[in-house]
Amino acid sequence: MNSRKRVIIITGLSGSGKSSAARALEDEGFFVVDNLPLALLPKFLTLAEHGVHFTSEVAVVIDVRNRDFLAGFETTLEVVRQDGHVLEIYFLDASDEALTRRYSETRRRHPLGLQGGVAGGIRQERQLLAGLRAQATAIVDSSRLTPHQLRSKIVRLIRGDENVLPLVVLLQSFGFRYGLPAESDVVMDVRFLPNPHFVPELQPLTGVDSEVSDYVLRQPETHEFLTHFKDLFAFLLPQYQKEGKSYLTVSVGCTGGRHRSVAIVEALRSSFSSTGVTLEVVHRDIAKG
Repeated sequence: MNSRKRVIIITGLSGSGKSSAARALEDEGFFVVDNLPLALLPKFLTLAEHGVHFTSEVAVVIDVRNRDFLAGFETTLEVVRQDGHVLEIYFLDASDEALTRRYSETRRRHPLGLQGGVAGGIRQERQLLAGLRAQATAIVDSSRLTPHQLRSKIVRLIRGDENVLPLVVLLQSFGFRYGLPAESDVVMDVRFLPNPHFVPELQPLTGVDSEVSDYVLRQPETHEFLTHFKDLFAFLLPQYQKEGKSYLTVSVGCTGGRHRSVAIVEALRSSFSSTGVTLEVVHRDIAKG
């Protein structure tokens, strides 16, 4: 009997989506064990050699619920490799802001947050996991992923077609008057363009109306800006995809978010669509004053 197995260790920050990742692997036919002490992993794998039936793909969730799980982890991982198993480590991560929000929404207590609260628990956990994170086969940032998107990303990782599904790009217009969109990865200020707000017949319209769009797009500076902007993202998008980014928010702002930024986002829509990304378009402030 061939006892060689593919072994995926799922670890990472509490609240980063390890349970969702484990369910995705289970749905894909992996034998999944939750909260196994890392020191017991080699013994657990030898069960397959003594008549206990497992599939050839095994996933183990290991985290700080077992306070001693990091003791001698390098030695344990080396034993697993020497036994002939193919070992991968998926490290689930998220921003401090996202983790804090999730704990607030679920009203759960962080496993290390007895004295320092959630923020202190997150900080301590990052320090404890730094060594394991450095050895990770893949680091999955779930900060902006829905459970469905996280599951898709995990499945793409384990089946070897991580780059098949396109990057999701949220292209949105906004008004600086109402504040920067906090979720933005890239912010572009187009307030340097001539403002249709000061053209009486255009003021009540928005950037989706052809009259406003034609006014904005026929300006020489608009044409030059769009040329440079499209060239920039023709370079950047493949780099984001290569880095493993799954969601990118590009925010284009003008003063009120009704005219220039809307017209520019609509002009960019076709350019982004032709890059093969999954595109979402939002005009955040188009209905405001």
